[in-house]
Amino acid sequence: MQRVVRSTIIDAPIERVWAVLRDFNSHDQWHDAVETSRIEGGERSDQVGCIRNFTLKDGNRIREQLLTLSDTDYRSTYCIVEATVPLQRYVATITLKPVTDGRRTFWHWESSFATPPGQERELHDMVAKGVYETGFMNLQRHLRQGGDLQPRGSITMPTALPVPTRRVGIRRYGEAELLQPEDAMAEPPAEGEVRIRQRAIGINFIDVYLRRGWMPAMLPLVTGASAVPGMEAAGTVLDVGSHVNGLLPGDRVAYLGPVPGAYCSVRSVPADWVVRLPPAVEDPVAAALLLKGLTADMLLRDLGHVGPGTRLLVHAAAGGVGLLVCAWARRLGARVLGTVSTEQKARIAREHGCDEVIVTRDYRFADAVQRACGGADVVIDGLGDAARDENLAALARRGHWISLGQASGPLQPLAPDALVAKSLSFSRPVVFDYVVEPRQLAERAQRVWNALADGTLKVPPIEHFALDAAAQAHARLETRATIGALILIT
Repeated sequence: MQRVVRSTIIDAPIERVWAVLRDFNSHDQWHDAVETSRIEGGERSDQVGCIRNFTLKDGNRIREQLLTLSDTDYRSTYCIVEATVPLQRYVATITLKPVTDGRRTFWHWESSFATPPGQERELHDMVAKGVYETGFMNLQRHLRQGGDLQPRGSITMPTALPVPTRRVGIRRYGEAELLQPEDAMAEPPAEGEVRIRQRAIGINFIDVYLRRGWMPAMLPLVTGASAVPGMEAAGTVLDVGSHVNGLLPGDRVAYLGPVPGAYCSVRSVPADWVVRLPPAVEDPVAAALLLKGLTADMLLRDLGHVGPGTRLLVHAAAGGVGLLVCAWARRLGARVLGTVSTEQKARIAREHGCDEVIVTRDYRFADAVQRACGGADVVIDGLGDAARDENLAALARRGHWISLGQASGPLQPLAPDALVAKSLSFSRPVVFDYVVEPRQLAERAQRVWNALADGTLKVPPIEHFALDAAAQAHARLETRATIGALILIT
C-alpha cells in the first residue's frame, strides 16, 4: 500500500477554510485539476454517504464517496468508488487545526492506496503533487480572492445514511413473472457488515426453488414486503461497519451467503461472506463463477475425491456448474461423462473437457454410461426426481451419488435399500456449510481464481440481463435452453 501525507498552513481562519472543504462538491471551484463535478442523486454536498462524480482536466473520471464529516473535529474522510485512474482502495482524510494565533489554519491531508505494479512512483507523485500540493496553493489563492467567505452552520451528521437501492422480489410464490422490481433504501452496514454497490448478480437454480416456494423457511413471505432472492453478487464496497478488518471502501469484492437478498443494486452483508477480487477478474465473471466455482471445488475435492481414473458422470454438463466441473475434473485426470439436452450443448460440454456426452431429453442415460465405462464412480446430479432410477442404474459398485439440485422436481425420500445392492452412498451438500469460516471461503475462492488464471477453467458463456429483467432471466433458465451462466447487471 502507498501512503501519501502532506501538510501546510493556510492564511485564513479555520472556520473559513472549513466552510470550503466541508462542501464535498466545491473542488471544481478552487482546484485546478478538476473540470466539472456534481453530486449524484440530488443529495446535499455535506451529506455523509453522498457521491461526487467529477471529471479531471486531463480527461480522467472519478467517483468518490463522503464517508465521515465532523464539524467538531474539522475532519472528513472519503474514498474512491470508481475511477479511470488506477488508484485502488483509495481512502483519504482531511484534518484542520487552528494555528495558535487563531487567524491561520493547519491543513493535514493524507491517503492510502494500492497501485498496479510498476506505477507506484508515478501515482504517488500524482497524488502528492498534482492533487495535494496543487490543492494547497489553489485553495490559498481562492481564499485570497474572496471565495466562499461565509462559514456554514455546524450540523451533526451520522457517519452513514441509508442510500437508494433498486431490488427485485416476490410477494407470493409461483411463476417467474411474479418477480417485480421496486425502489427501496439500503440501510447502513451494521457491526461486522459491509455495504456493497453491486454491479453483477449471479443467478442460480436455488433462486428458482426459492421463488417457487420449495424452500419457504429460507425465503419466507412477509405481508406488505417483497421477499428478495439471490445468493451472490460482485461490486464495490461503499462503506463498512464497525469491527470490519481487511476491507475498505473502494475494494472490488464478491460474496455468497446462506441468506438470500442479492437481487438489488446496493446491499449490506456480513464481512465474513466477502472476498476481494483479483484485478484480472471482472465483476460479471465473479458473479458468474464464485458460487458455482466454489461448488465445483467442494464436489470434486471434498465429496467426489476425484483424481486420475475416476469415472465421473455430470448432469447438465453445459450448465454453469457443469462446465466448471467437467473442465476441473479433466485436469485432475478423471474420465468425464456428461448429459445434455441438445447437440449444441454437447459441443460446448466437449470444449470444456467432457470426454463423452450423452444427449437425452427424457432422462435416460444409464445404459450409455454402463456401455462407455462400466458405471460411474461419482454422479453429480442437479436433475432431481426424474433422474432417480437412472442414477442408481448408472452407478458402479461403491459409487457415490451427489444430489446437487432438483430441476425436474424435488427428490423423493431415498430408501436405504435402494443403495444396498451395489454398496452405494448418497449425499446432499450445501456449499455454504463448506465456507463457514472466512479462511475457508478465502482458500476456496483462491483456488477458483488460480484455476481460472492457469487455464484449468475457462470463463463459461455468460448471458446478461438487466436487474429489472430478472423475471425474463428466470423464465429462460427454466426452459433448459441456457448454456453456461446467467447474471443480472445493475
